[in-house]
Amino acid sequence: MPMLQVNLLSGYSGELKMRLMRALTAVIRGTTRAKPEAITVWLNEVDPSAYSRGGLSRQPGPEARDPEALVHDYLEAMQKRDLRSAHECLADDFVMTFPGSGQLSSLRQLVDWAKDRYRYVDKTITSTNVSYEMNKVVVFVSGTLSGEWPDGERFDGVRFIDRFEIVHDRLVRQDVWNDLANTRP
Repeated sequence: MPMLQVNLLSGYSGELKMRLMRALTAVIRGTTRAKPEAITVWLNEVDPSAYSRGGLSRQPGPEARDPEALVHDYLEAMQKRDLRSAHECLADDFVMTFPGSGQLSSLRQLVDWAKDRYRYVDKTITSTNVSYEMNKVVVFVSGTLSGEWPDGERFDGVRFIDRFEIVHDRLVRQDVWNDLANTRP
């Protein structure tokens, strides 16, 4: 029965603390195979006035944005063709690749590249997986695509996987895999 205690400066939101406890539980589960209900995580909160490092009292750092929500917000904005909102999710050095696209560095490049491939695409997300690494967060989204080809014919049920890299609450990379080429008339 694994038990983990984490000392945390008080001041973080309840939502962040729940994300932290879920992520820690998942790591312990993945490395020990303990059942989730057997894993205990305690967050011991310390008032910043009762803590110092280097002789100086410290305050909690800024909360990281929920990476799953960031990716979903970006994909929703792209689906709505709200390029301005989608762009707000991106780092200045953002790059993306789609099947056959080569590396793209702007949403305008993506729109121009895609205009002869389909009229529009909607994503139905069936799974989202978040992986925390030392210098980035990686989010995988999978599901199916539906939409219209340039001639107006509809397509549906096309598999896709998107892989996103996040640094400092911004998307820095998107890699896309899908079966559109296998279903195109």
